[in-house]
Amino acid sequence: MRKLRGAVGLFKVGSQLFTGEGPRAVEKLADAGAQIFLDLKFHDIPNTVAKAVSAATKLPHVRLLTLHASGGSAVMQAAREAAGNRKDRPKLLAVTVLTSFDQATLREIGMSGRIESRAVALARLAKKTGMDGAVCSAHEARAIRRACGPKFIILIPGVRPRSGVANDQSRIATPAEAVRAGADYLVVGRPITAASNPKSAALDIVAEMNSALR
Repeated sequence: MRKLRGAVGLFKVGSQLFTGEGPRAVEKLADAGAQIFLDLKFHDIPNTVAKAVSAATKLPHVRLLTLHASGGSAVMQAAREAAGNRKDRPKLLAVTVLTSFDQATLREIGMSGRIESRAVALARLAKKTGMDGAVCSAHEARAIRRACGPKFIILIPGVRPRSGVANDQSRIATPAEAVRAGADYLVVGRPITAASNPKSAALDIVAEMNSALR
């Protein structure tokens, strides 16, 4: 975090870090002044997800929190109730279709239709059940914006600068492409964490985002 101070808006705590360090990771980042994106993608029965969300909302400085839209309306409704109504509660974002998926992966797990139509349907369900926004690739962002409106938060992972590699992602976009697609938030991991100069890499990405905004 010290290396990236002033270059990023939120620090992501995902499954790897949370499994290794638990809530202490969030607390240490919060103590250092960081705002946190808690990306644990809860996916379980409604009662379990509700309890997980309730626990997560008690952690300091958590601003965004993820769960899977494919858990269904009962799961998302339970999560929304568990999050409470205080003004500074974390925003709940529903994951639509993972950015590592391609059309063949969708068929492999028994889901029919195009990825975009599946993502839009899940985003609509998320909005209907009280979610604040959705997680999707840049490829589906415009369609989700049209379907869910201007106030629905769109977070786009799988962001790679033009010089970067895809790694295990399938539906990727550059920072500029993600911004032009309508992202409210971008998630950038390995292009920054694996860089020889992480802060410089982050600032280059911010510059590309700003160029798209202009």
